[in-house]
This record gives sequence, C-alpha cells and structure tokens, in this order.
Amino acid sequence: MTGSTNKNHGDDPVRNPIKDPIYQPQRKLKVVVIGAGASGLLLAYKLQRHFDDLDLKVFEKNPAVSGTWFENTYPGCACDVPAHCYTWSFEPKTDWSSIYAGSPEIRQYFTDFCTRHELQKYIELEHQVLSAVWSEDDAQWQVNVEDLRTNTRRQTTAHVLINASGILNKWKWPLIPGLHSFKGRLLHSAAWEKTVELSDKTVGLIGNGSSGVQILPAIKSQVQKLFHFVRQPTWIPPPIGEGDESRRYTGEEIQSFASEPDRHLNLRRKIEHRLNGGFDIFITESAMHDQIQENVKSAMKEKLNNHELSNHLIPKFPFGCRRPTPGIGYLESLLDEKVQTVVGNIDRISEKGVVCENGTMYPVDVLVCATGFDTTYKPCFPIVGRLGQSLSDAWEAEIQSYLGLAAPHYPNYFMALGPSSPVGNGAVLIAIEHQVSYIIQMLSKFQKENIRSFEVSPAATESFNRWKDEFMEHTVWKKDCRSWYKAGSKSGRVVALWPGSTLHYLETIKAPRYEDWKWGYQNGVNPWAFLGDGHSTAEKRPGGDLSWYISSHDDSLVDPCLKVPTSSKK
Repeated sequence: MTGSTNKNHGDDPVRNPIKDPIYQPQRKLKVVVIGAGASGLLLAYKLQRHFDDLDLKVFEKNPAVSGTWFENTYPGCACDVPAHCYTWSFEPKTDWSSIYAGSPEIRQYFTDFCTRHELQKYIELEHQVLSAVWSEDDAQWQVNVEDLRTNTRRQTTAHVLINASGILNKWKWPLIPGLHSFKGRLLHSAAWEKTVELSDKTVGLIGNGSSGVQILPAIKSQVQKLFHFVRQPTWIPPPIGEGDESRRYTGEEIQSFASEPDRHLNLRRKIEHRLNGGFDIFITESAMHDQIQENVKSAMKEKLNNHELSNHLIPKFPFGCRRPTPGIGYLESLLDEKVQTVVGNIDRISEKGVVCENGTMYPVDVLVCATGFDTTYKPCFPIVGRLGQSLSDAWEAEIQSYLGLAAPHYPNYFMALGPSSPVGNGAVLIAIEHQVSYIIQMLSKFQKENIRSFEVSPAATESFNRWKDEFMEHTVWKKDCRSWYKAGSKSGRVVALWPGSTLHYLETIKAPRYEDWKWGYQNGVNPWAFLGDGHSTAEKRPGGDLSWYISSHDDSLVDPCLKVPTSSKK
C-alpha cells in the first residue's frame, strides 16, 4: 500500500490515502470475539470470508468449541427444533440420525464446521476473558485474558469487541435452603457428571423446563424410583416434525438427502415454513393462539391418559407465556410406576432428601437440579464502556439494548443474541446469521471509511425499547408466568424477545440504520479521505469491470413494501 504514514496522538497509524483508490483500508482490523459456540464460530467464518487485513482472536473458556453443545451432556439432551433446520442456511447436514438430533451430533456439526473452514487458527481454547475496558485515547478495547491451563494472564487490544458468549452459559443452583447440606450425589443438568451411577437408585429431579423434560424419560428406565418436583405447570406441545417425533431416519433416507439435494432443500424449507408460519400464536386472544392452546391441551390430556395429573400440569397461563418445550416421551413417563410427580414448592433440602412445604420428606440418593441458568443478560466479567461504567451496572435497574446487538456508551461493541432477539419463536440460527451479517456491514463501513469509532445513540435505543414495550402488552409473553424472557426485570418487562416474528426481525436488521449511530473519526483526518485518488474499485482493483452498469434490461430491485410485484396483481 502506498502513501506516507503519520501518527496522530492516541490513534492507529494513518497512511496518506491520496495515492489509494476509493475505500482503501488504512489499518489492519483487530477484532476480539468472546466465545466459540455457534455465534463465535460463525463470526470467525464470516470475518475470514470478508476481510483480508484481519487480526482476529476468539477466546473460548472451554477445552473445545461448540459452546452450549459442548457443555450440556445430560441424558436426553437434544435440540427442540427439527435437526434439518438446526444448521446454517448455507451449510446443511444430510446425515442427521433422527428428526430431533441429540447433543453429541449437534456438537459434531459445529466442530466439523470449525475444522472444514480452518477456524482453529483464530481460536484460543481454555482462555477466559476477565475484563474488557474501552480506552478513549486509543479508541480500542483493552481485553484481559487468563490462560486456564497455565494460570497466566495477558492483555490484548482490539478495535472491535464482540460478545458471543450466549444466553444460557451461566448455570446456577436453585435458591433452596440447605441444598449443599445434601449428603448424596448432587448434580446440575448443565454440569452433568458422566461418572454418576443411577442404577437402582432413588433419584430426585427438580424442574420441568427444557432440561428436566428431556432428562426424565432418558433416565427412568435406569432408576429404582424417581421423584419429580414441579413448582409450576408448563405447556408440552407436540414437536414440529415429520410424523413420529422420535423416529430415526433410515439409511435409504439419509442416502437420498445426500444424492437428491433438491429433495433435501425442499424438506428444510417445509420445516422452516412451518416454524415461521405461527407467530400469531403469541398474540393475546388471537384465533390462532386460542386454537393452538386447545389443541395442545387436548394432546397433553391424551398423553396423560386423562390422569389427575392433568389438573396440576396443564397451565392456567396462556400457551407461549413461557417457552413451549416439546418433551418427547415426557408426559407418558409421568405415568410410569417408578415416577412420582410432586407438585408444589420445596421448603428445604436436608442431608437425606427433599422436604416440601407441606412437611413431607422425600429421601433420595441422587438429586438432579434441572433449574436453568442466570438469564439476566449481565456479563459475568466487567465490560467497561466510555463512561467508565460496567455493562452489568448499567443494566442493574433495567436492560436496554439496541436490536439485540448493541448498547449506548459502549463503542465498537456488539452482542450476538443480546436482549430483544427473536429467541422465543422460530429457528434461532437464522437470527444469528443475520446478526452477523449486520455486524459485517458495520465493520465494512468502519474499515472502508477508516472510521475511529461507532456507538449507537441513547435516543435510538430508548425509542426502540419504548416501542418494544408497548408491543409486548399485546402478547402472551407479558402475561403472568415465571419466564426467563423477563430476565429478572424488576418491572416485569419482557427483556429477551423481539417485538415480532423471526422473519420480521430479519427484515428489520437486513441493513443498518446508520442514522442511529454516532461516528467518530481520526484526529486531524478529513472524514472524506476515503475517496482517495479519484479512481474507482473497477479501475484500480483486480477483476474490475469498466462498464458494469450497462445492461439489456432493468434489473433494479423493486421494494415490495412500496409496490406490489406484478405477478401478485394477477
């Protein structure tokens, strides 16, 4: 790259761009990504794909990639959407073993993705981020990291910090008095110990969330007796699938998915179409919601064989208020003679077992807590922004994020699946893809125009949250039920979710609203310096077409929001 170099105080070296063509980056882009789960891996892949002059570091606290699918290994752990739509849209997997894939297969998918695209070179395993502090003088993040293998610490810097550590990555013990006085084997679903022996044991299982409803049918055949402690009812809908919810694919089917890509593509689109077609389920008192709720209630009663448990396990709150969990075989397992369901609050844990609020004590050998995660969205390490305040402290009273991606006063900072993301309906991976696409667009502008910093405005964030909160009043998510969607909000706000469907979210973030951002530039450098020497990309860069605008027909895109396509008018 030509041009002289000078150094402005507190900034990166800046080359004189007058000899360069338009949009010539003047620095190497330094990015730190926290986490090598699904989001972190996709970020590494897309950054590698879109940027040449890149210094990328991905810090992962675990000894392997795949995030939640590495950590969660409890019996029965599986995805709650059909496997063929739990892939990146551009990289399908044809050899899923069953309609609903288990944790080991999903982990392998992301591990293979990492290997296939040679992403390991960016990833530092068993490295835990301790803090990240924004330096206004340097317009960079100072990131402190600990190598968990050697207990050594170091600091690295980055122009951009991206938190891809996920929502469900900080598991927590339930706040039950005496829990750690229990003398038997105590387990948490998110930290399962493979050495635990359940055969001929009396097991207590606390919780009927997504983990609990998978664990129970997976272990009931091993145990001598199982007490299942349920604090509140939950909706268990039939899974979205292709008939028999637990069916495994035959060898012939798997072969055909690989040899007939169009058939496989049609299957994937059919599942996605079904997932995306039901957003009105979450609108209060909509015809679709009422019909689906009745259907699910009937299905639950049928699987419970109209047992008296129906009166305790079918919720009074609206379907969808909590995340519906299609637990394969769960309801039927409650009728097993080995299983006793105990509905109500737990008073305390004794040395020998569980004591409920009515005073009854249930002695157990093994106690499993399927009680979830810290879902407050507050980072578990300090992320200190421009005002000197950690993000956790800024969000102490109420969480205010911008489109699930950013927060005011935290320059050059993004989140994957932050608050207000579409995690309550539809397939979550496509939301991650579009969030990453948004980030790539922002970083492209950042590099091509040699911008110093970018920061979402407080006004845009506040007005978006005001709109979101008003919208939520018309949804079942706002109704009275215990739900992690509210993320510990003191006012009962729905914090986690997007105010609309997944497709609505994808359309909203398809292109950045640059007017919502504040842009900072290098000291003493004209913001228009990216115009360079007056030559275009086509004139100066390899593969340029000097007549690219000539065409034999009008192929410009017509916005369907503004004009109905001609084919739709017929």
